[in-house]
Amino acid sequence: MTHSPRFLALVDAARAEITETDPATVRQRMEAGEDMVLVDVREPDEWDRGHLPGAVAMPRGVLERDIEAAFPDPDAPLVLYCGGGYRSALAARALEQMGYANVRSMDGGWRAWTEAGYPTETD
Repeated sequence: MTHSPRFLALVDAARAEITETDPATVRQRMEAGEDMVLVDVREPDEWDRGHLPGAVAMPRGVLERDIEAAFPDPDAPLVLYCGGGYRSALAARALEQMGYANVRSMDGGWRAWTEAGYPTETD
């Protein structure tokens, strides 16, 4: 998929303000049993095709509306991911603007995770 220049500029601006992580680091944290919540911000049809083990589905379209009910602690360690790391960067920025202090966006998203051969699951 080719993204428009304005969309890419928006994502670049978000990335300048957030903290990103990568699939290898997320997997290491998972294997170490670190306290974190994986939040899949992709669309329901994407989720249905597979997701990271233990992840919670919260599509980008409802994230800001539903996040406080699901995770009221603004210090909750949240790792957001999407298909390629663009939507999750925008989502991380929005959550930081809402006062969430421990948010990461997984650069490369689902695509990078699966290309690395890391485990996935389906419901």
